[in-house]
Amino acid sequence: MKTPESLAQRPEALKRAIDVLAAAVLLVLAAPLLLVVAVLVAAGLGRPVLFRQPRAGRHGRVFELVKFRTMLPPDPRRGRVHDGDRLTPLGRFLRSTSLDELPTLWNVLRGDMSLVGPRPLLTEYLPRYSPTQARRHEVRPGVTGLAQVRGRNSLGWEEKLDLDVWYVDHRSLRLDLSILAATVRTVLRREGISAAGSATAPEFLGTPARVPATPGPAPAAPGLVPATPGLVPAAPGPDAALTVSAGGGR
Repeated sequence: MKTPESLAQRPEALKRAIDVLAAAVLLVLAAPLLLVVAVLVAAGLGRPVLFRQPRAGRHGRVFELVKFRTMLPPDPRRGRVHDGDRLTPLGRFLRSTSLDELPTLWNVLRGDMSLVGPRPLLTEYLPRYSPTQARRHEVRPGVTGLAQVRGRNSLGWEEKLDLDVWYVDHRSLRLDLSILAATVRTVLRREGISAAGSATAPEFLGTPARVPATPGPAPAAPGLVPATPGLVPAAPGPDAALTVSAGGGR
């Protein structure tokens, strides 16, 4: 007899199978492009070609995120202190086209990440989340996510984290497919690459305690495909929303 637990695991098993198959196929198909980008990064930024950094994954487990480098090393003597000083024209292009994210398919294949989910953020952010925001770690982090197609770095941290938690509560294969389709549009339009006044995104310093709101109707869900009723429900309420730059949030 099937238990509720075994039935609940079916969608997760299907999602993982799709992740593995898609990541493997995309890595093979993108191999020539990966090689070209690696050569460009080596020539323009030097070695190492890959950027590696600990990030918080599912249940807060730390893993090593792998991306193409987009920034020069910090060097105060040459005025390279802030992200904007270190980001090169090549780096800006790689970030705007999301080509720097291609190596993260390896993280998907390894099981550290999923194609869709909340973006993996810095490990030092873990103690700064509210209990609600920390629920974003109930699922594997994603190469793309709901916050990335709803504004990316143009959103504030609270909005992004609310969207992350909304995704956790409403995740489904249909929602994932909608987010993937919207990601293609977002990348082609190069939207929300940087926060206002920042080359990447500001550091997340935590969220001030919120005053409990008067109970009311449940918030509607964020809409991704406006003309398709029932496919992806409209925007979360205040308690419902990273990306992370090469140094912190994309």
